[in-house]
Amino acid sequence: MRLNAHIEVWPLKEPFRIANMAWSEKDSAVVEVSDGRYTGRGEAQGIFYRDETARSMLTQIEQAGDSIEQDISRDELLHVMPSGGARNAVDCALWDLECKQSGKSIWELTGIEPSRVTSVFTISIEESAAAMAECARGAAKFPILKIKLDQNEPYQRLAAIRAARPDAELVVDANQSWTPDLLESLLPQLVPLGLSMIEQPLPRGHDEALELINSPIRIAADESCLDTTELDQAARRYSMINIKLDKTGGLTEALRLAEQARKRGLQLMVGNMTGTSLSMAPSFVIAQLCDLVDIDGPLFLRHDRPFGLQYDNGCVAHIDRRLWG
Repeated sequence: MRLNAHIEVWPLKEPFRIANMAWSEKDSAVVEVSDGRYTGRGEAQGIFYRDETARSMLTQIEQAGDSIEQDISRDELLHVMPSGGARNAVDCALWDLECKQSGKSIWELTGIEPSRVTSVFTISIEESAAAMAECARGAAKFPILKIKLDQNEPYQRLAAIRAARPDAELVVDANQSWTPDLLESLLPQLVPLGLSMIEQPLPRGHDEALELINSPIRIAADESCLDTTELDQAARRYSMINIKLDKTGGLTEALRLAEQARKRGLQLMVGNMTGTSLSMAPSFVIAQLCDLVDIDGPLFLRHDRPFGLQYDNGCVAHIDRRLWG
């Protein structure tokens, strides 16, 4: 097996802002594995809050190159590379290669039945509540909105968005920016707004207060649950797990996390790190198992890959096998 890894830069249409972070472009680590006849591809953006960059992922992939080129299996890869974006790119490339070698689709290999899913559309943090409401109004064709928030006027921003989009399902992502006191003070105000979920309100490693908060709104773990090794603790604090392939280190571990989380009675969502459709395609597989889907990354890019996912008012129906799987 031959390995090739390189970095690609994908400009965004507009700057994308979350709590304490902003991007104008996304750097991706792209992996190709080839048997001389077929080539499989995978892509990762990495986990920024663990200081992963495209360059650091590329270095990690190159360091594991000899093992990868020895016809490594996906299960063996779990022991050769740690979870994270680098392993995700390799793992997804191996899935794609097996699809091509076997002539089977990703659905045949995984045993998952594909169906149409509806993704959220994300509203990034803007300068004011009015500006965010205008963004929500401009996303009228999307039935589910995911609202990025920090500590700056969270209620006012959500109330303005709800007034602009009374028809939409609303979920919130605070990206670790709230405190326990802020969360508890906000919950009674947020219930009348009809929120479906609050994602990662408290910082990773400092979210034990959730074990004592009886939230009327479901709370999802993102940064607080990277893979199966962190599921036991997350299950005590959250009712939903956000599965991201960059966190789990690939589709292989993501499928295991989904299975184990379901056994614990947890709800599931799938998320993304704003990549191209090559990143979203494996996430679309996980989306089949989820209660909430967030695979809108390509919609924020100036351009996507050929044969990318097609979004119809937020709905995605299939993967073009010329792209992946």
